[in-house]
Amino acid sequence: MRLTLDEYSKHFKMSKEMINSKLRNKKLNYIIEDGITYIIVTGSSLDSDLRSKIHNDKKVLPAKEKVVTKSIVTSKQKTTVAMVLGLYQKENQQLKEKILQLETKIDKLIDDKEQMLRDEMAKIEQVYSSKDEQLKSILELINAKLQAQTSQTIHEIETIESSQTIEKKEEETIIELKNYLRTLDLENYQKKIIKKRFLAVYGKDIRVIKQNGKLYLNFLKYDYSDLLEY
Repeated sequence: MRLTLDEYSKHFKMSKEMINSKLRNKKLNYIIEDGITYIIVTGSSLDSDLRSKIHNDKKVLPAKEKVVTKSIVTSKQKTTVAMVLGLYQKENQQLKEKILQLETKIDKLIDDKEQMLRDEMAKIEQVYSSKDEQLKSILELINAKLQAQTSQTIHEIETIESSQTIEKKEEETIIELKNYLRTLDLENYQKKIIKKRFLAVYGKDIRVIKQNGKLYLNFLKYDYSDLLEY
């Protein structure tokens, strides 16, 4: 015995949503004829009262089924080329609208990306400009410190050096840490802390130069601001 969804819903007191769910999960046997879904029900699964009621209802259904079938056939016959073209045109228009939306989103993404790149470039330029100003200030400070250190070193020399040796030392870019610390307004304990800091990183930090047991700095090549903090 086969029942339509409406018949099955009526006789078994079950909603169409529940029936469709059971059909999707293949919990009910069914067939499809002329676009109509029929649920297969075995007689053994029905009690006598329900079976007789379904049979009585089935006696009235043939005429209605014929009307429905005739209506479906008539509807199919009325499907013309114009209707098909209309459907294609409608789908085509929907696709065009979706493509236009996607193109708009892509353009916006490209604009956002370019704006991000411009912002990053501006930040980088600002950083480099700031670094240039800092480097200029450091070089001016180094020059002043070099002049002061050179003047003080001349008085500490115990042996007389040739003029060529003095000129060569003036041209050297490295400065002894001990002499540089003397030019700073620091307490002795602060100088010791800085010296210990340099000794701790010697051999690990290429900025720290050691010659003849003495530590030297090269301000023209390196920045020592982190090691000279006090």
